[in-house]
Amino acid sequence: MPSLKVLICGGGCAGPALAYWLANTGHNVTIVERFPVLRATGAQIDLRGQGIEVVKRMGLNDIIRSKLVDEEGTAFVDLNENIGATVLANKSGKGAQTLTSEYEIMRGDLIRIFYDATHHNVKYIFGTTVENFEQDDQSVTVRFSDGSSDTYDLLIGADGQGSRIRKAILSPNSQEPYRKLGMHMAYWFIPRDETDDNLSRSYLSPGGRMIKRRSHNETETQVYFFLKDDSPELPSIHRASVETQKEFWTRRFHGAGWQTSRFLEGMKTTENWYCQEVVQVQTDTWYKGRVALLGDASSCPSPFSGMGTTGSLVGAYVLAGEINRHADDLPRALANYDEVFRPFVDEVQNINVSLMKLAIPETRWGITILHFIAWLVCFLRIPELASRFSKERDGDWKLPDYPELNQKGEENRNIKN
Repeated sequence: MPSLKVLICGGGCAGPALAYWLANTGHNVTIVERFPVLRATGAQIDLRGQGIEVVKRMGLNDIIRSKLVDEEGTAFVDLNENIGATVLANKSGKGAQTLTSEYEIMRGDLIRIFYDATHHNVKYIFGTTVENFEQDDQSVTVRFSDGSSDTYDLLIGADGQGSRIRKAILSPNSQEPYRKLGMHMAYWFIPRDETDDNLSRSYLSPGGRMIKRRSHNETETQVYFFLKDDSPELPSIHRASVETQKEFWTRRFHGAGWQTSRFLEGMKTTENWYCQEVVQVQTDTWYKGRVALLGDASSCPSPFSGMGTTGSLVGAYVLAGEINRHADDLPRALANYDEVFRPFVDEVQNINVSLMKLAIPETRWGITILHFIAWLVCFLRIPELASRFSKERDGDWKLPDYPELNQKGEENRNIKN
């Protein structure tokens, strides 16, 4: 099989995961990342189902497990910090994950693990973006923001839900790729205090507001605000200045109760701040010619699915497998990637939006009812029994086997040795 020259746009999780497989199987891989340094930051993420299997096949399971966040589970609290229900993590190694996965990890730690596993045979270019590109049947010519250009066999857009690569390959009359869920979120880090432990807390406040607190080390605590609001003008907030964003969240959550005052005070000086509209990326176009999309750029399932990182890793594995299986026929490889992976995406994006919104009530009475239901479900041990005797959320979709990845990887390691 020919060795391909591949450019990956985006140095998050999906891009380096794909680079890992391609570089280890003899391809010439470059990752271009718009940030000036490795962006090893971000909040807590998790792996589930097939994502866990992928990192095992990558041979990175042990190092990832050594960096896991020790989160015991999720508790639902009221205004006075009283715990009404608790769903513990299933760390038995069997059955389905609960609200807290067995594989909880900070995004920055996972990014560093992928970087350490790839930088010796993958070229990283930081502080640079793809300005534009042209392609024909033989190659893709890419022009970069620093004025340089180069030619590749394949260009992969792994540049997030706001992907510029996706915008470039979609036709002008394509439908809007975002499925709006009527939800918005923000997260930041604050100093940990004596009330914080390894049990995550979720709190509901009238007005369609939810707060989540979780602590990942001895000095820091993560705060998440969720707001249910489908006002058409609200998405513009996320494109405003950080100061304007913080003013908005402060105004909407003022007086929400629980530890809100502490969280808003910590917001003022945090160095880790992020807010976004919660959306899904849905498009029929995952590739065009020699350009393909991966991760959130192709199929962001939204944070409420719990499958974003898993989807990125599974997509990278399938794409790498098809590229290696058909390296001399890239149109077929990309078509197979779409055919094999899309049923998985359809499953993880199958979110009942109405039910999701019911989980964040507008009124105090609605919150009381929801708390009672949560207490009853946990009292009957339904989450524990469901996780122990259920399969992970994979439905009928099974992770395919690509012997080409392991065989070619072993061959290249032998050559180097």
